[in-house]
This record gives sequence, C-alpha cells and structure tokens, in this order.
Amino acid sequence: MHPVLRLYEDVLSGADSAVFRLPALPRFIFITHGAAEIGEHKLNDGEVWQGETAVAVKPGKGGVTLWRWELTRGDQGSTTANAPGMFTHEKLTAFLETLPKGELLMRGDSVAFPPGGCAYLHRHQGPGIRCLIEGGIRIDTHGCSTSYGPGGAWYETGPDAVFAQAASDRPSRFIRVMILPRELQGKSSIQYVNEEDKAKPKSQQYKIYADAPVRFGARK
Repeated sequence: MHPVLRLYEDVLSGADSAVFRLPALPRFIFITHGAAEIGEHKLNDGEVWQGETAVAVKPGKGGVTLWRWELTRGDQGSTTANAPGMFTHEKLTAFLETLPKGELLMRGDSVAFPPGGCAYLHRHQGPGIRCLIEGGIRIDTHGCSTSYGPGGAWYETGPDAVFAQAASDRPSRFIRVMILPRELQGKSSIQYVNEEDKAKPKSQQYKIYADAPVRFGARK
C-alpha cells in the first residue's frame, strides 16, 4: 500500500492535565495560535517542531491550536490523540501514489503571496498537503478551480500541473508539507510548465522550516 500523509488540527485548553503523547512517526507541527511545549522545545505562534520520535505535547497557559502533519505506512491507521479539554480534527488524508523513487525527505515550509500574486503553471517533484493560514487562494488543476480561505486544506500530487492565484485585496500565505527526493534538501522543488514563465519575476516567497530525511517509504 502507498504511504499516507495526514493533516490534523489539534486544539488544547491550557489545563495542566491537557497533555497528549504521540507515537514515533515522521511528523511536522506548526503552531497556529497560542503556545506549547513539544518535547523539550517551547514554541509560540508561527514556530514549528519536526521529528520522528515519540513526543509529548503540553499546551501553554492560554491553550494552543496546532496543525500536525504525519506520514504513515499504508497499513497504519490514523493517530489517536486525546487529552482533557482537547479537540482533534483530521483535516485531510492523502494516499501518496506519486511518491518519488529513492531516498526521501519531509519538507515543511510556507509560501507567501502579496495581494494579487500568483504562481505560474507548475509542478513539484513530490506530493504534499497545503493549508492556508491567511488571505485567500484559488487553485486551478485538471481544468477545475477551487478557492480556499484560512484553514482550507488541499492536496497536490506533484506531477499534476497547478496554477495558483492569490487574493487581490490582501496578502496570502499557506503552510505545506511535501515528500521530496532527498537530493532536493535546501533546494526548490518547483518546475514551471511553460518556457516563457521561467524568466518572469516571481511574486511568491518561500520559507523552509524543516528538511528532514524520511527513513521509510522509499520506492526502488
């Protein structure tokens, strides 16, 4: 079976007992609001944690909302996470049928657009799940258009060409996790479809939070 990438939204109150433990899996956690202690790391709004080890998550006094991406084998189910005062929602699940061959890495990054910015028709060298944190965006692929607001999540296969149009009246930004060939560590994964777009000025800005080797799931 193909490996599976899942995105959860976890909301925890600030109660002292609101601690939950996660099993060992490749995962990326983004703090969307509040603060939390993840393992030995104290994190606030916009900060991240990435790792494969089992880890405990403890909210700050004001509670925390976080987005949690996890990579599992196809025969593994979703992660059960619960604690007093906790709400968990599985936002999106994707079976990674277009996983690259060879050694892999998990990249957690953000993509930001100014008002009216766009990403010209392009592909990526691996699949991934995106989630919009601010603004608005329209994603065109396979002749269909879908618009997303804050909190909206979508999956891109990688090989399928995509055009992205950000909202015209405000900045937009999404957080994403992709599974890429390991040789792309620290490098861009984007490939523009049309030759004339390659030399055009690009409006999007990237911030890589984590590029970490993945120890399972590689295809020969």
